[in-house]
Amino acid sequence: MMRTATAEEVALAMDWAAAEGWNPGTEDAAAFRAADPGGFFVAEAEGRPVAAISVVNHSDSYSFLGLYLCLPEFRGRGLGFALWSHALAHAGSRTVGLDGVAAQEANYARSGFVRTGATLRHEGPAPIGEIGGLRPAAGSDLPQLAALDLAANGVGRPRFLGAWLMQAASRRTTVLERDGRIAGFATARLCRDGACKIGPVIAPDEDAAWALIAGAAASLDAGRIIVDLPEAQAGLAARLAAAGFDMTFATARMYRGPAPETGPELFGIATMELG
Repeated sequence: MMRTATAEEVALAMDWAAAEGWNPGTEDAAAFRAADPGGFFVAEAEGRPVAAISVVNHSDSYSFLGLYLCLPEFRGRGLGFALWSHALAHAGSRTVGLDGVAAQEANYARSGFVRTGATLRHEGPAPIGEIGGLRPAAGSDLPQLAALDLAANGVGRPRFLGAWLMQAASRRTTVLERDGRIAGFATARLCRDGACKIGPVIAPDEDAAWALIAGAAASLDAGRIIVDLPEAQAGLAARLAAAGFDMTFATARMYRGPAPETGPELFGIATMELG
């Protein structure tokens, strides 16, 4: 049986993701589900959930697919693909994006997904130093942050941002002000293995992106950080490498339907699960 996941089952899918080495944030489940409570699905077998997937409808025109997981002992039975098909119906006619591992790229292509680029994970020591113009985000900043995110990503995702950008025990958003206006922002979240993921990173230029990454990491006293960069940001990737970062993982960014036009301000995606 395939059905919409409960809040507890979304949290369970995060546990499965952790077991697969995906290292989710410690408070991801609630923020993810806030984006689209009806966009998380499970398949049941033997009276319990054994597979999960999310197809989150961010807007009337755009969805993102992630958290595609099946317990090892239930793989090879067709449950995963059946759940995939069931969940994609939730997107309707929307464009659907995903970040897919290389081993599955051909399978995704058979479902109509086309590769448009890559997302590259970089991991290393948090930058340090005094950085001016940074402050914690406030609730009143949300309209400006949403506008910056829309310009950078080419899609609106108000419900997700409303949850993701507000401060939580293990998640902090830092904004950069220039000339009295917000010029960029970055969100840091602590993850289960102790690392801190930074994303999104929205900035007017590479120096601002670097400052935001450092400031966001400092907001949680992070020592080791992870940033998922679009492959177009080769300059920032080189800067991270020079600072001791390693590229540890890569995915194919793929879309079914017209791909959104991202802007040069997108230096780091929010998550590989929700885009």
